[in-house]
Amino acid sequence: MRLGGIAAQIRHHGRKDLMLAVFDRPTPVAGVFTRSTAASAAVRWDRSILSGARARALVVNSGNANAWTGGAGSETVEQIVQAVAAIVSCPIRHVFVSSTGVIGEVLDSSKIKNALPRLHRQLTPKNWTAAARAIMTTDTFPKGATRSATINGRAVTINGIAKGSGMIAPNMATMLAYVFTDARLPARLLQRMLRAANRGSFNAITVDGDTSTSDTVLAFATGAVALGFNPTSLRDPRLAEFRAALGSLTVDLAQQIVRDGEGASKFVTISVKGATSSFSARGIAFSIANSPLVKTAIAGSDPNWGRIIMAIGKASQAINSEKLSVRIGPYLTTEGGGVKAGYDESRVAEYMKGDEIDIDVHVGVGRGRATVWTCDLTHQYVTINADYRS
Repeated sequence: MRLGGIAAQIRHHGRKDLMLAVFDRPTPVAGVFTRSTAASAAVRWDRSILSGARARALVVNSGNANAWTGGAGSETVEQIVQAVAAIVSCPIRHVFVSSTGVIGEVLDSSKIKNALPRLHRQLTPKNWTAAARAIMTTDTFPKGATRSATINGRAVTINGIAKGSGMIAPNMATMLAYVFTDARLPARLLQRMLRAANRGSFNAITVDGDTSTSDTVLAFATGAVALGFNPTSLRDPRLAEFRAALGSLTVDLAQQIVRDGEGASKFVTISVKGATSSFSARGIAFSIANSPLVKTAIAGSDPNWGRIIMAIGKASQAINSEKLSVRIGPYLTTEGGGVKAGYDESRVAEYMKGDEIDIDVHVGVGRGRATVWTCDLTHQYVTINADYRS
């Protein structure tokens, strides 16, 4: 495969905003997409061709989401995939497309079509940073990760790039992310592995509680490395190391998105144990992670654990108040239905001045557990989003 990114002047001048990846042969592809009922034209196109499970190209633009633009959005996607297909010499159903940026503005496909020939000439196998930069919107740094693994004694590689900073909340996967491996894996198995990895990574993050119209995660298996067998089952022990590496890579990318949350100054890990189920634990964890009151307290280094109790309660999940405990970092703040005896708030306040915050909750009713990642909510978040279109 070859890839790259250039400036097509889609919204801003002088910054990369168009990414293209091309595969030498039809490549197995898997994907998960936003559950938003206002999904973009690009998401609808990718869904429609995913069942074909083959890709020759991926084209992504930033600066314009091509969402909620009526028939014009679908026409734009059609024009883009036709232009890419002509350059790559493949059927249009082998061209996947994503768009990210402002919602509700018609995307000028001519800018993309005019830039594609030049971009295609610049593609190389190592242009990962340029590609990652081209898909950024309010991101402050390009996001990428790589892992190595062994399948049946054969060394394989997994690379991934992602974008995301705001409008981040899990409802499939809340950003754009693209994963590439040289392992020869069938599309059906790749799809199952991607879904499993997605649950513990992109679906376990939140910045602001908002789910995008454009959320897409695609995985491609180029097949450059033959595995010496035809894998058919997730439970095949020969795939264990690869699955762990894929999960590690997607968690890495997901956490980079949270660390780059719009205006964020602190990275927060929230772990919930003792719930009736993992579903219940996730509900509690996200109730805490999405609470503006909790997030602003963290921004101000205020050890207001009462806000955490509030967020636990509003999740409407079963808890045992007599057994419920809340730790902020190493410090136990509450137990037995009230504040811990001898609780020293000054120590917790000092801990919260750091940029890595851990919140651990035990609700005392079962064995369900979940971990999610979020960030604080600062004045800068308001500034960025108040001026987003200017």
